[in-house]
Amino acid sequence: MEECIFCKIIRGEIPCERILETENFITIKDANPKVANHSLIISRKHYETFLDMSSELYEEFLETAKKTAEKLSVKDFNLVVNNGRVAGQLISHVHLHVLPRREGDGFGLNV
Repeated sequence: MEECIFCKIIRGEIPCERILETENFITIKDANPKVANHSLIISRKHYETFLDMSSELYEEFLETAKKTAEKLSVKDFNLVVNNGRVAGQLISHVHLHVLPRREGDGFGLNV
């Protein structure tokens, strides 16, 4: 996946602010944040969607989300995976949004 922007970030070809790194994932600050400290957890290996990712990685994926929240010192946050184009996935590389929330932040995610 040479043209995938997240693969380029993983390879260090595109600069980013890295927050956390594990064996299989990295967490970076979102380039177009919806809220302060909006971050993305990206798989090091290219998987197009969450369903393509090996189920053996699910626990580490969520553990990375927990460690990211701790690193950002946030208690209230949303975790969002947009799986597929119809669901709003803009980049075809599995990633998890960590959206720290504050009272009155103006972000309208209520499901």
